[in-house]
Amino acid sequence: MFSVALFALAFLCPLLGFAIGSAMRRRLPEHHLSRDVVDVIKLAMGLMATVVALTLGLLISSAHSHHAMIEGEYKKIMAYIDHLDQYLGAYGPETREIRTHLRHVAARTFQDRWPGEDFGPLGPPSEGGPNRFIDGQRQLVELQPANAAQRWFQAQALAVSAELAKLRWLVVSQETSTAPLLPIFVLIFLSAVAIFGGFGLYAPPNATLFAVLALPALAITGATFLVVELNRPFQGPLQISSKGAHILMQSLAHSF
Repeated sequence: MFSVALFALAFLCPLLGFAIGSAMRRRLPEHHLSRDVVDVIKLAMGLMATVVALTLGLLISSAHSHHAMIEGEYKKIMAYIDHLDQYLGAYGPETREIRTHLRHVAARTFQDRWPGEDFGPLGPPSEGGPNRFIDGQRQLVELQPANAAQRWFQAQALAVSAELAKLRWLVVSQETSTAPLLPIFVLIFLSAVAIFGGFGLYAPPNATLFAVLALPALAITGATFLVVELNRPFQGPLQISSKGAHILMQSLAHSF
């Protein structure tokens, strides 16, 4: 709902500014719109338009980098889970319970990010607590390797599980580390009102002018859409695809 309101404001604010400028044009004395005054207004509008364009460009670039970083780190998490399962499988049948726990933890982790999708059995509620990764590592430590090969696979599994736990918390912290967008958008929308208000001072309103000015208003709306949606990597139409997670869960299910 907040996003829809923000997109509506992004489109309506420039048009509101144009309407205000048109109303002021009819009431201002002619000497207030002399050639020199108009030239100064154009310079001021050009400066404001440049600042708005640069700000939106930086916001889109930052949001895209944030989205790509979260997506890349989730791919690393999936790769670590797959490697951990392979090491456990190579260790021997003694790790069957740990692999089942890993499968449940992975399903719960993906379910938290894509709550409307099914990733397989989640296991008992006790496996969904905050210590679910620690519990798996504890089971790994308690293994009793019988030969050098099992000791090597145990060491590799412990190393991968440690990296997996650290990467998961890193992703969680980065998901909530985006800059506050509302104050920035307020400034952008107010600038758009001022810029389009200047347009309204130049020419009398008509359907052609309104249609032409609707295009940059749509461009501002599109830029706002990209910034907002890219900063929500697991929500909305630009969310990270869950296809890789489903493929991983199918691979884990077939590896038993």
